[in-house]
Amino acid sequence: MKFNTKLLHGKAGRNTPDGATLPGISQVSAFSYDSAEHLEKVFGNKAPGFAYTRIGNPTVVAFEQRINEVEGGTGAIACASGMAAITVALLNVLSAGDEIIAGSGLFGGTIDLFKDLEAFGITTHFIPHITVEDIKPVLNQNIKAVFGEIIGNPGLDVVNIKEVSDFLHENGVPFIVDATTATPYLINALAAGADIVIHSSSKYINGSGNAISGIIVDGGKFQWDKERYPAMKEYSKYGKFAYTARLRNDVWRNMGGCLAPMNAYLNILGLETLGIRMKALCNNALTLAKALEKLPGITVNYPGLESSPYKTLVDEQFGGLGGAILTIRAGSRENAFKLINSLKYALIATNIGDLRTLVIHPASTIYLHSTQEEQEHAGVYDDTIRISVGLEDVEDLIEDFTQAVKNI
Repeated sequence: MKFNTKLLHGKAGRNTPDGATLPGISQVSAFSYDSAEHLEKVFGNKAPGFAYTRIGNPTVVAFEQRINEVEGGTGAIACASGMAAITVALLNVLSAGDEIIAGSGLFGGTIDLFKDLEAFGITTHFIPHITVEDIKPVLNQNIKAVFGEIIGNPGLDVVNIKEVSDFLHENGVPFIVDATTATPYLINALAAGADIVIHSSSKYINGSGNAISGIIVDGGKFQWDKERYPAMKEYSKYGKFAYTARLRNDVWRNMGGCLAPMNAYLNILGLETLGIRMKALCNNALTLAKALEKLPGITVNYPGLESSPYKTLVDEQFGGLGGAILTIRAGSRENAFKLINSLKYALIATNIGDLRTLVIHPASTIYLHSTQEEQEHAGVYDDTIRISVGLEDVEDLIEDFTQAVKNI
């Protein structure tokens, strides 16, 4: 079964007892039972059912099952946002004194989160790129995970998942990846070697910018050493489900970052068109990048361009599709603002993955609280503009950006 067919006809999409073609929206806080004994069994995991939406909801489970099937995982857990997903995915296996490695080109919110974790005794080593070469010098026995974005946002560096995961597994370290910008359409990250996959499903999975959400998918293949990961001791009896079991019954449940049922439903609607949207978005992004590359006064960064150092990896890992984000440098902040303000179709907004083209000046927004050095490590400069390419007719986008560039 190919990608689009699986989205529409996979087993997870057939679990509606009333025959409805989409799951219902269980927009409730709690679920009632006919006896105290029955509810006791549900709470004790001795009978199927739901008790309280913070710890389980039918609509949310339907979304989790669909994502899990597409990713080929052993289990998926949905969260209130992408940031909530990253937080609990890491805290599920980390404790005070632990260390992680992360790329310095991460999304600004993720960098800020990792700084916040220092207050809890968790240290992050930021390295230039998630490569074996950059990981080796900082790898030590306290490193409990390596975290990277498959396609950096907004740096647009691309991680060789197989190469990095093979090296990490030789050293007993899990590879946790943020696949938001790549999506399951460009790559099956678990099959490529990643251990845990995270999506800010608010973005391309949702596709319409109408719901905030995140989701974590466990591949079930990493061997959680009980001495190195003491938090997993109690759950080792669950075998390949150990990570998900602890996450659902401990960190995720207790931290309260549950996904709202309505948002889960909106994500299910978006997920069904992910394949056709991503193909069109990536094609638009490449065509726009090629056109802008010819214009004087700006420089263009897009992984799918022949001029990109990641072009070969994009071809090998993503089948030639370089994602739907590109950045341009306009020469100065003044030029960047003038270009942005001259656009007719692109919306000035902080999201990515919408149906519409969105633009933003990252240095003055997402990376406002980062130092200049931190910004530059993330591929953000004072003249950088991030473009999340939409589904407009690409000829109109080219015309619009061309006239805007001429105004600077």
